[in-house]
Amino acid sequence: MTAADIKPRFRVSPGGRIGGELTVPGDKSISHRALMLGGLATGQTEITGFLAGEDCLSTLRVLQALGVRIERPAPEHVRVHGAGVAALRGSSAPLDMGNAGTAMRLFMGLLAPQPFDSVLIGDESLMRRPMERVAAPLRQMGARIETREGRPPVHIRGTPGLQGIDFRMPVASAQVKSAVLLAGLGARGRTRVSEPAPTRDHTERMLRAFGVQVQREGASVSLEGGQGLTGTAVRVPADFSSAAFFIVAGLIGAEQGLLLRNVGVNPTRTGLLEMLRSMGADIRLHPHPGDGAEPTADIEVHQSALRGIHVPRDLVPLAIDEFPIFFVAAALAQGETTVRGAEELRVKETDRLAAMAEGLSVLGVENHLLDDGLWLRGGPGFTGGQINSHGDHRIAMAFTIAALAAREPIEIHDVANVATSFPGFLALARAAGLTLEAT
Repeated sequence: MTAADIKPRFRVSPGGRIGGELTVPGDKSISHRALMLGGLATGQTEITGFLAGEDCLSTLRVLQALGVRIERPAPEHVRVHGAGVAALRGSSAPLDMGNAGTAMRLFMGLLAPQPFDSVLIGDESLMRRPMERVAAPLRQMGARIETREGRPPVHIRGTPGLQGIDFRMPVASAQVKSAVLLAGLGARGRTRVSEPAPTRDHTERMLRAFGVQVQREGASVSLEGGQGLTGTAVRVPADFSSAAFFIVAGLIGAEQGLLLRNVGVNPTRTGLLEMLRSMGADIRLHPHPGDGAEPTADIEVHQSALRGIHVPRDLVPLAIDEFPIFFVAAALAQGETTVRGAEELRVKETDRLAAMAEGLSVLGVENHLLDDGLWLRGGPGFTGGQINSHGDHRIAMAFTIAALAAREPIEIHDVANVATSFPGFLALARAAGLTLEAT
């Protein structure tokens, strides 16, 4: 075995108290979109609060490969010098998205109407993830896209003059919606996307901030093709999905309270808050009025006794990235918790339903894996043990937080990707009160 074969791991001591004030890094979804729309726009875009993690840096490097001039005066400050969509140029080399599934799917829509060809690739994990659900509606618009048995590499034959479509999504997905809308910017006529359930609306909000006319009618969002974008200032709030780990940590161990500063609380992202409050969680929001396109607030959390719930299906798309840490909270709640309609979790960085069921079983939690969800019976705490994160950052961080309610140490393997989405997680976790070693 070589040094490269040894995968990093976390070892977390059991128990601990959580408290104080924390600020988590910038929102990943918003950082991706700010870069992309800044690259399509005419004029300068100033992005502050940018998430300087590997996923977003992959998007930055891809835009540079497409000819966009980008400066970083500071790690969290990015200046995009947009020259309009016509200034983009093709890359002779494949465009490497790293581990960023959001980047790959949104770039499929952005690049489909361009006058040049592109090849999209990623790391080992991303090359296993499904791309046909994005490719299929883009083909309806006239795009020429090929995948390898539904997965990357994605070959895009640039096709100027796509045709706008009226697309009804079979499954709620913000990434599919966003890709179709981005392709619609370069299409003839109107593009309309109808959702079976609400999904995060960062793309629509940001398009409007860049001067695009976007209409919302009930469950449908639409735009007219051919509109130009104008550079603007984007302030990225702290990432709710990152804050979610510390929200649950506070519910477990913050006797005196924990305050999370300047967190994005877009209502299409905060299903977790509704779920936890229905379980009895003491969570208080202190909104920041007039904070721009994305609503923000300080989130105050206190230690709480939780009870199990049956999660309403309409909340599932509004908490899709937060389910790993939600399952940790549910495992500590009295009674049964059931989640259905969450089959989307099977096609994330790993099968998150299976990975959480496996890890919870190691920690002594009774559970049953369902085709589209998970059933579990909560209890007073966890044992300890060895957890395989399967290289998924959210699985690794969820089981790190679980150690607050464990009786023995928890060791989590294959944690390198934590840094791709949440730089500084180790330092923040220690500052909050966890005893954590990385090896």
